[in-house]
Amino acid sequence: MMSSKPKILIQLDPDKHCSAFDAVVAVDAGVDHLFQYSSVTANDVRSIVHGAIFTRGVEDLCSTGIFIGGTDVGLGEKLYREVMASFFGPMKVSVMLDSNGANSTAAAAVLCCEKHLPLKEATLLVVAATGPVGRRVCRMAAALGAHVLVHSRSTKKAEGLCQELVAAGSNAANLTPVGTDNPSVMAESIEKCSAMIACGAAGIQLISSAQLASAKHLRVAIDLNAVPPNGIEGVKATGKAIEKKGLDGSVRIEYGALGVGGLKMKIHKAAIGQLFESNGNVLDAEQMLEIGRGLS
Repeated sequence: MMSSKPKILIQLDPDKHCSAFDAVVAVDAGVDHLFQYSSVTANDVRSIVHGAIFTRGVEDLCSTGIFIGGTDVGLGEKLYREVMASFFGPMKVSVMLDSNGANSTAAAAVLCCEKHLPLKEATLLVVAATGPVGRRVCRMAAALGAHVLVHSRSTKKAEGLCQELVAAGSNAANLTPVGTDNPSVMAESIEKCSAMIACGAAGIQLISSAQLASAKHLRVAIDLNAVPPNGIEGVKATGKAIEKKGLDGSVRIEYGALGVGGLKMKIHKAAIGQLFESNGNVLDAEQMLEIGRGLS
């Protein structure tokens, strides 16, 4: 689908101020005009969407896209559902959901892991899995055939996430809940995992160097926290495919948040570009994963 109309990106953000980060990426991705709406609630969405779809002919709707951002992923998901409910027939535009960068970050982390270890062969420990990025990593990794160890501080919360993932279509056999409140299960999970992705909040150490040393089968360690202390002790934020040799001669590959960040940014920009290829693209985590594959 081609259109001669200028590319308009409508940025919906539930925060008080629209994200400057998202705005800069949009401009760098080649958007001609950026319309920003802040403090957006679900009740605001329909009128904004209808303003977008009724002002251009169907053949030109591919030149309009909607980006849903903000720091609150839960609110972003509500706006996304309302946007999708506002479309009908051919009256729609492409939509991208990446609140707090959760989708593009999760996709980049999974792809970095896959460069060194096929996920269908991996036992992946997703640390702090119940957060926005962790949920998406679990969902994508399970779909790719990994045995996912779903970690939370609370076993009950980890079990709850596993149930949610199964209800959404994940294979229950690929998911095992792990809680920090059960030290023996936690220790066993660290020891047997072949890959580890830490998705915790900024400035919280989740895996100590002693725990990391006990991970005898670990081949890939990814820490998505860039704020000291690191989520995985000893993994540098700037690390990108850094080789670490163990005393037994084994080698693991390490990535820090900034090491993953370059791919995350490429995915983000490429996804914005795809919004204008048709008026029917819907870009969630899985679609961003596929975009990332095309970049490598």
